[in-house]
Amino acid sequence: MKYISEIIIEKPLPEVIKKLNSVDNMKHWQEGLVGTEHISGTPGKFGAKMKLMYDFKNRKMDLIETITKIDLPHELHATYTTKGMRNIQQNYFESTSNGHTKWTSKNEFEPTTFVMNAMLFLMPRAFKKQTKTYMTNFKNFVENGTSVSNA
Repeated sequence: MKYISEIIIEKPLPEVIKKLNSVDNMKHWQEGLVGTEHISGTPGKFGAKMKLMYDFKNRKMDLIETITKIDLPHELHATYTTKGMRNIQQNYFESTSNGHTKWTSKNEFEPTTFVMNAMLFLMPRAFKKQTKTYMTNFKNFVENGTSVSNA
């Protein structure tokens, strides 16, 4: 499944990228994130791997993030793998004419098990909704300092 999500963040591109490019800030916009662990490579650079640990009340999930392209402030691409699923994500950032930032996220989900394939087929909106939620949470964090970790 492939889809594209976009959002306008009413802050300049350098400010947006500074907040995005900080592991410490992830807890403020990625609901459920309980920890991160560096695995390999230079953090924030091409090829770097990091483990992201989530707790969604009734289930725990670990993702492995691998940076596949980094050309900030304009591009950040990564692959996220977990049991049964792989998400290939391409993020693009550009300044708008009024000094804001447009974030475009291209996502491709590839199930690796029958169960996840069925889930993707039956509930595609859930994946799109989660992406939009994280993007909106990040927008609120950058614009207003609103953190989901305070919830």
